[in-house]
Amino acid sequence: MEYTNEYSSPLGKIVLASDGHALTGLWFEGQKYFAAKLDREHEEKNLPVFAQTEEWLALYFSGEKPAFTPPMKPKGTSFQKEVWEELLAIPFGHTTTYAKIAVGIAQNRGLASMSAQAVGSAVAHNPISLIIPCHRVVGSDGSLTGYAGGIEKKEWLLAMERQASEIVV
Repeated sequence: MEYTNEYSSPLGKIVLASDGHALTGLWFEGQKYFAAKLDREHEEKNLPVFAQTEEWLALYFSGEKPAFTPPMKPKGTSFQKEVWEELLAIPFGHTTTYAKIAVGIAQNRGLASMSAQAVGSAVAHNPISLIIPCHRVVGSDGSLTGYAGGIEKKEWLLAMERQASEIVV
């Protein structure tokens, strides 16, 4: 059984999902691939993992880099999970490119190359937005390419993180 809860953010409603112990989903309501991996049968419930996630979100939206991460168990292929691990390494207030992630994964796997498009697809299917920071991935030319939550949200998130990073001494 999966459980859900809602969080009101400055960018709109966020839906949280959990297996009862770990976070399995975090989506802006109506975003692309919204609740794609959520069990058809689920119920709304208050859980400790939701309280932790809401605390993380409150810190994040106040411009702070949370010092903890709620327990997470994203559902996906082994390749998707490998890409999502790379996303977790992108520092708060910084960005990287699909191509750089592809190069890193190719090196980790001992391959000559890896498709940036394959990486892009895995990034787009990230089921735990914000905490697994897919919004920090940009095009090779620095352009704000796709974001399942919408480009306007991506712009807002990156601007908020940059501003918060500049304030920190």
